[in-house]
Amino acid sequence: MTKHPFHIVDFRPWPLTGAVGSLFIVTGLAAWMHKFDNNFIYVGLGLILLTIIQWWRDVTREATFQGKHTEKVEKGIRLGILLFISSEVFFFLAFFWAFFHSSLHPTLELGNVWPPAGITPINPLEVPLLNTIILLSRGCSITWAHMAVIEENWIECTIRIYVTVVLGFYFTIVQAAEYIFSTFTMSDGAYGSTFFVATGFHGLHVIIGTTFIAVILYRHLFYHFNKEHHFGFEARAWYWHFVDVVWLFLFLCIYWWGFDAA
Repeated sequence: MTKHPFHIVDFRPWPLTGAVGSLFIVTGLAAWMHKFDNNFIYVGLGLILLTIIQWWRDVTREATFQGKHTEKVEKGIRLGILLFISSEVFFFLAFFWAFFHSSLHPTLELGNVWPPAGITPINPLEVPLLNTIILLSRGCSITWAHMAVIEENWIECTIRIYVTVVLGFYFTIVQAAEYIFSTFTMSDGAYGSTFFVATGFHGLHVIIGTTFIAVILYRHLFYHFNKEHHFGFEARAWYWHFVDVVWLFLFLCIYWWGFDAA
């Protein structure tokens, strides 16, 4: 029997399989860019997916059934999540930096104007405004679900998590439609690259966040959470709200300000 509050993780293959999967994906992308066989991409994605499933399964067992997530361990996990979200802040900061670097002082190559000639920006009061409403709505729904967990209201929490997952999928579908019908592409100079890289990575984070909440829904259906023990839910709610805040900056800076600058 251990006499300390820490969790000494057992030996597991998942860090290795995740690293190998990432290597296969990078190798596959390089091969695809040079018009070679892209089967490595599918192998890498398969390994990453299996790693995620198995690793989450183990963490769920440790937290829910084995009691290894003590108060001391949970404090460490909270700090880890905060550091992770902080790193994500600087990740998106680089994209905003690139956007304002090009937009505030357009170079001669851009025609000294922003957006560059020939670019028709997306009207922020159309699809972007709809997506903003969707994200704010899902932020409210996940907060209400969190409150229902604390109040131990299982049915209301289930409904609210379902609504959050549906809104996440809806956002992704709407953003995909926006990309399909856009009048410019990523290859359209600095505007196209900064727009699609910033909004595209945000869209990827939405997909990841929706996956997180879907896992939380699965765990909730099996009664893994109560008002004293639900940090797995809370951590994913933090990530969800972070993605919402990033979108608000994207909407105000790239969509709204960028459209007014035109």
